[in-house]
Amino acid sequence: MTEPTKTEPIKTLPLVFDEPRGRRKPPRHLADLDEAGRKALLTDAGLPGFRAKQLSNHYFARLVDDPAEMTDLPAGQRDELVSALLPSLMTPVRTMEADKGATVKTLWKLFDGSLVESVLMRYPGRVTMCVSSQAGCGMACPFCATGQGGLQRNMSTAEIVEQVVAGARALARGEVAGGVGRVSNVVFMGMGEPMANYKAMIGAVRRLTDPAPAGLGMSARHVTVSTVGLVPRMLQLADEGIPVTLALSLHAPDDELRNELVPINTRFSVAETVDAAHNYFAKTGRRVSIEYAMMRDINDQAWRADLLADVLNERGRGWAHANLIPLNEVPGSQFTRSREEDMEEFVRRLEAKGISTTMRDTRGNDIDAACGQLAASE
Repeated sequence: MTEPTKTEPIKTLPLVFDEPRGRRKPPRHLADLDEAGRKALLTDAGLPGFRAKQLSNHYFARLVDDPAEMTDLPAGQRDELVSALLPSLMTPVRTMEADKGATVKTLWKLFDGSLVESVLMRYPGRVTMCVSSQAGCGMACPFCATGQGGLQRNMSTAEIVEQVVAGARALARGEVAGGVGRVSNVVFMGMGEPMANYKAMIGAVRRLTDPAPAGLGMSARHVTVSTVGLVPRMLQLADEGIPVTLALSLHAPDDELRNELVPINTRFSVAETVDAAHNYFAKTGRRVSIEYAMMRDINDQAWRADLLADVLNERGRGWAHANLIPLNEVPGSQFTRSREEDMEEFVRRLEAKGISTTMRDTRGNDIDAACGQLAASE
């Protein structure tokens, strides 16, 4: 096979796993807690514990955000109850629409001024919410807008969940093009590395999938958790007993290139990372999505398609699906989207070796689609 011509070295930033110390914590919210924890929090505050279920019903089932509509709560205690379990977590700073209103991107300001983004994407038959799990990101992938800003802090479970609830609320009120609807899918593919904020991420997954009114009552199979390859956390997720879809952001099938594109690869090689992904399939029966951003003359060579197929097929057939992503370009970046003919050949090569492959339907190209661009512009 023909090796590509050498290009200039890719500039990367140092990896950051821990958020800065000394930051104030977000206010405690019912979405941070299970049912017993919510009841205990009210009881400790001298309030009736049974009111926790009513508050949960308003938040998760009725999608109410105006205390005046919570008429089953005593007027004299309503504000105190709401303050105890439903504090304000984030405020919208800017909203942008694309695809005739079917794609809505929101920039949120958290309680401490941190900025994060979420995206609602409406397709025929489903609505997907793409959520952030960290303010910024410490994984330092050089082609990613979020990675260039570094890590500000981890988000709380409730801050992650609130992005989905806000989208569900807008759909329930008919505020999104297409009329009244509901969130059917959630993908942890916004700002941040979900596995680097594991406790809050798995807490959010539980709130999303807990039956209403304890949570949103979504199917775990409609929740996708993405990772650049934190192998110990991938192994941990396989033992959680929650059959979410695992998406591995691979982006290169060889260590030489992946070390540059995804710096965590210097700690966990392609082989170790793909082994952990296959382990997830073996334990859960859930096919793994292999995410691969298509970058012109960087990782889109035909020989790399062949190598990717070989890497996946070494572990068996049918356990992984290749999801190719035309790169969302960041202004001023050396990384640009692959040519159409190169992407088509890449697909052909994978399919010829028996790899189930799709090309992602990109959304919001005219509203800074790549996560982190809107926050960076502010």
